[in-house]
Amino acid sequence: MNNIPLAERMRPSRLEELIGQGHLSSPQSFLYQAIKSGNVPSLILWGPPGVGKTTIANIIANEIKAPFYTLSAINAGVKDIREVLEKAKFQQGAVLFIDEIHRFNKSQQDALLGAVEKGSIRLIGATTENPSFEVNAALLSRCQVFPLHPLGKADLEAMIQQALDQDADLKKKEVILQETDALLRISGGDGRKLLNLLEIVIESSLENPCTLTDERVMQVAQQKVVLYDKSGEQHYDIVSAFIKSIRGSDPNAAVYWLARMIEAGEELTFIARRLVILASEDIGNANPNALLLATNCFEAVKLIGYPESRIILSQCVTYLASSPKSNASYLAINQAQALVKQTGDLPVPLALRNAPTQLMKELNYGKAYLYSHDGPGNFVNQEFLPEEIKDTRLYQPGDNAREQELRTFLSKRWKGKYGY
Repeated sequence: MNNIPLAERMRPSRLEELIGQGHLSSPQSFLYQAIKSGNVPSLILWGPPGVGKTTIANIIANEIKAPFYTLSAINAGVKDIREVLEKAKFQQGAVLFIDEIHRFNKSQQDALLGAVEKGSIRLIGATTENPSFEVNAALLSRCQVFPLHPLGKADLEAMIQQALDQDADLKKKEVILQETDALLRISGGDGRKLLNLLEIVIESSLENPCTLTDERVMQVAQQKVVLYDKSGEQHYDIVSAFIKSIRGSDPNAAVYWLARMIEAGEELTFIARRLVILASEDIGNANPNALLLATNCFEAVKLIGYPESRIILSQCVTYLASSPKSNASYLAINQAQALVKQTGDLPVPLALRNAPTQLMKELNYGKAYLYSHDGPGNFVNQEFLPEEIKDTRLYQPGDNAREQELRTFLSKRWKGKYGY
């Protein structure tokens, strides 16, 4: 039995061998040309688990033949970073790969800034989280971000076939690939998880030939594979159940899924950030306090940390789940953006234009504008949309007490103009 996992044995060393991520590996892509020319910039690889982030970093190291250092943000600190940077000062074009860079705090990320800015090291960061949220703006501005896409069914099936055809250990046993649905489903699009599960199933079989069926894969998976993986499919399934429980106004289920995530070691700021989004997307103006509480929850979780922050999360989760719901704001911005894409850059009505110069005033910029505070109740009936889309209704208050108040307010102001 080989102690090196199948996923590691099958890791490609050239960009042309990479399965999936064609937008990065094609000869026309920026990354391909940068690697082939040896002029690789500092970059962030952003994508789900097991789609090729570490593989691409290894390919870069192999192709450009530069000194290559690797750190994991899980166990590395500022001292480790500085040791690498000190060595890199004497090595031309050294590359530092940091896995899970989103786990670095501000001081750890700041320790990289000077070296990246001077070009004494080329940074490659890998993250499953949106770098806009998790990477310091100063560091992010010095790196190119390359999103990686989830692997599709064809990609995953190609990985299975490639392993069966090329891996020396797997070829020692005759394998009949009868079904792949269970392999694909359990892996959740994670190529590393897929290959390692494939190896476990084949090695655990006493039969020769070994026939891979969905039933056989499930039997082995339940015995030897932990089906909860905070960086895999189960992670996304539980987050989905969590969000849907809050949206469905079930605080019992919501706090249960919260506990599942906490016990699995989920990043607490990851949970809190999704509560901020939900407060606006699913509650909105039905209860404006929801967004305030969720935002304060996010800040408190960052300040307090575990274990006390679990209480803060529980308070916020049960409040949001028990709150009236409305997706009216979410629907409004979706419709507004669709309208903008459909109608293009319509001109701003003259009455609404700013007129800081005499020429603009002579062109009637702002001339017909009616100052709302001069009207009764601080309101004057006038058109604010471009002529081509005037009277378009994008925001429709939801069916809840708070937004019914907004509906009544708008109806009194606009009468039947927007159909309220």
